[in-house]
Amino acid sequence: MIDYNFASDYTEGALPQIIERLADTNLLQTEGYGTDRFSGEARDKIRQAAACPGALVQFLVGGTQTNATVIDAVLRSWQGVVACQSGHIAVHEAGAVEFGGHKVLTLPACDGKLRAEDVDALCRAHENNETKDHEVEPGMVYISQPTELGTLYSRKELEDLSRVCRKWGLPLYADGARLAYALACPENDVSLEDMAHLCDVFYIGGTKCGALFGEAVVCRDPALMPHFFTIMKQHGALLAKGRLLGIMFDTLFTEGLYEEAGRNAIETARRLKEILKGCSLPFVIDSPTNQIFVTMPNDLLEKVREFTLLTVWGPHDETHTDVRFVTSWATKMETVEAFGKKLTELYKS
Repeated sequence: MIDYNFASDYTEGALPQIIERLADTNLLQTEGYGTDRFSGEARDKIRQAAACPGALVQFLVGGTQTNATVIDAVLRSWQGVVACQSGHIAVHEAGAVEFGGHKVLTLPACDGKLRAEDVDALCRAHENNETKDHEVEPGMVYISQPTELGTLYSRKELEDLSRVCRKWGLPLYADGARLAYALACPENDVSLEDMAHLCDVFYIGGTKCGALFGEAVVCRDPALMPHFFTIMKQHGALLAKGRLLGIMFDTLFTEGLYEEAGRNAIETARRLKEILKGCSLPFVIDSPTNQIFVTMPNDLLEKVREFTLLTVWGPHDETHTDVRFVTSWATKMETVEAFGKKLTELYKS
């Protein structure tokens, strides 16, 4: 019997405030495709929170859909997107970007992050290549905050990337599927305003951060993605009942709810890390956010999976496996403590 679920941060429905708001507005008749007043109010709140009054803000349904649509909107047909080897678009999106006609140009990852000097070297090599007209041109740069491994870009790292991208004329795009958990993390020094002013485009994740579904794309200069509304339509990314997205993001950006949701995940993750450390399980990477990666003996893993859902990340060696635990806006501290008690008993037996 499965008693505990640490498989991901979108296994629950939505924050009670969102469910209540959706119910209260259920029978209202509104315009479609995100042209309703709720979506308008949500856009205004996001622009204000990001200190970016002229930004384009559009709402899409899910992360892969958002990445594929934004990347296609920014790139020309001969261009590709630069990402680190562990980046979400390079690993866990089933080739969605390539399916749309654009190559993902991968560079080595450093703790899940892309380094500015590697982007600079790639662009310089392409520029000096006498056969560059036969190759895919780097056209934009993709990162995520937090990264696929739960690590964080510091403001300095983001500034360095932004500077290199502007040097080469490459738009910088940040995947913010778990952005609430980055913003709530004490180790983080990158604000929403920093994201808006150092990145050309980023999105604010809702699906993994307390909404039923949805992501909010923020583009500092709307001229970067002309006709984005129409491009969304082409990608099947324009929700007819767009007011659902507007209501959810309007709620998330009322009275600090988005940051509050992130804090719960960070607090429960910290306690879970203490428990895992107490069982002498080594961490694969030092992640300060809500994703925790540890190496577990296979015999212990087999027993843990009898009562816990988690994510198997991959084999570590013949007798050990790397696994991921994830907390969310909805994780209860008492659940973490109960799991910890059972795991500790197993570890000592």
